[in-house]
Amino acid sequence: MPELKTRWDIFCTVVDNFGDIGVTWRLARQLVAEHSVAVRLWVDDLRAFERLCPEIDINVSQQWQEGVEVRQWSADWQPTDAADVVIAAFACQLPSAYMDAMAAREKPPLWMNLDYLSAENWIVGCHGLPSVKYKHVQKFFFFPGFQKGTGGLLRENGLLERRRQFQQSPQAQREFLQGLGVDRAEGALLISLFAYENTGLASWLDTLAGDSAPTHLLVPEGRILGDVERWLGVDGLAAGAVHARNALTVQVLPFVRQDQYDPLLWSCDFNAVRGEDSFVRAQWAGRPLLWHIYQQEEDVHLDKLEAFLERYVKGLSQPASEAISGLWRAWNAGETMTDHWQSTRKHWPELQKHAEAWCLEQALQADLAAALVQFYVNWI
Repeated sequence: MPELKTRWDIFCTVVDNFGDIGVTWRLARQLVAEHSVAVRLWVDDLRAFERLCPEIDINVSQQWQEGVEVRQWSADWQPTDAADVVIAAFACQLPSAYMDAMAAREKPPLWMNLDYLSAENWIVGCHGLPSVKYKHVQKFFFFPGFQKGTGGLLRENGLLERRRQFQQSPQAQREFLQGLGVDRAEGALLISLFAYENTGLASWLDTLAGDSAPTHLLVPEGRILGDVERWLGVDGLAAGAVHARNALTVQVLPFVRQDQYDPLLWSCDFNAVRGEDSFVRAQWAGRPLLWHIYQQEEDVHLDKLEAFLERYVKGLSQPASEAISGLWRAWNAGETMTDHWQSTRKHWPELQKHAEAWCLEQALQADLAAALVQFYVNWI
């Protein structure tokens, strides 16, 4: 890939979670580190950003973090020159004055809408197509995805090799977990839980507590904590809290910064994740996972869930496929998890092997940052 002396602007509106800023922050850093482009990341909510990157100063409108120029996207927009490449993340609406600046350039910029991740077949036909125009500036669709003909997934150079080395080193895992205050019990199944509120959680925790084998559940601070509190019958759970009930130990972790989340996923035997960014990172962990998809109106999200499951379970035996699919569907419907979890555990070795194979299969595609750069090279 040629080195580009170009300027990129990425615009991110934080809706109500960390997925939007998680994806754009990861993308911005990779573009700078691996493709030598200059990136300005425009963010409307620096407080959400601060959770992922504690070095962020929420009171500063312009700052540099890891080679990325981070700009506060305020309602009081100040005129600025448009970049060579403009990415509107997840269909956010650019400031009208900035769109005028795009149109005023002698050479219009490449303008892309970086859309939400989906495994649905229709995105292959739409990926890379022209969308609307503003004056003479053309916008293009850009879809991340799991199949050929899409933009691929975010994956930094050397990620899977770093993961392999970490997972082959019990000492590295032990030291990382101890840094979070976790002393993994001998022989315990280690699970991470990062999810939205879910009425199905209590049945899952009941099942883990009543199991014959021990489970250590790590719960980073987040929206699911209220459900954990209700199940435990306690108030005010915070980082550092540890509660044991029969075979289950529940431990609350601090909300981990983005660069610590990968080794957390790599350390665990099973990862329950939510949204988009953590969903992709759990797949790169090469371990069985459970996805809590972001709920959309008219249950549109369930179509996306089924599209992914249809693709993901290929290569599994019928019983293993039915077990993991049933678990995902029950979780996303907030239904009882007991039977589905027990079925999943029956097929554990096959699901472990499959998770690694799926990860390596996805890594055959170009990663999202490289695909964006290649799209620009082809465009010019």
